[in-house]
Amino acid sequence: MSGRKIHQNGNNNIMHLETPKKTIQKSSQEVYDFLIDIKNFEQLMPENISKFELINEERFLFALKGMPEIVLQRKETIPTSKVVLGAASEKLPFTLTANIVALGANETEVILSFEGKFNAMMAMMIKNPITNFIGTLSDNLQKI
Repeated sequence: MSGRKIHQNGNNNIMHLETPKKTIQKSSQEVYDFLIDIKNFEQLMPENISKFELINEERFLFALKGMPEIVLQRKETIPTSKVVLGAASEKLPFTLTANIVALGANETEVILSFEGKFNAMMAMMIKNPITNFIGTLSDNLQKI
């Protein structure tokens, strides 16, 4: 994966991970519309998901086997170019951002990025699972 960065910030590190660019054979509007519809994230989840629950049109809860449940909510949208989801809990403050770039009428490039503030021990523990998780989301996004 490209773009692994960890910046020092007091007791917490800012961890930034991103997926390689993926090309999707859909318009940027179609990709954006898919991503702002929270229930569609169930289709993007890895096979090892143990729970997915729609809370409302802005929030969903999911859990991967062996990991705690996480609630994500839509935080920011910029039509046809960006969708930002963030953790609803302050215990694990992070965002998951989809940057959407139109390449043509039916071709769009998407990069998923994860950014969160974690202490060094937590960052070490979650780096590989999060890298794998966002990689799977990105791979599955290509199949929509």
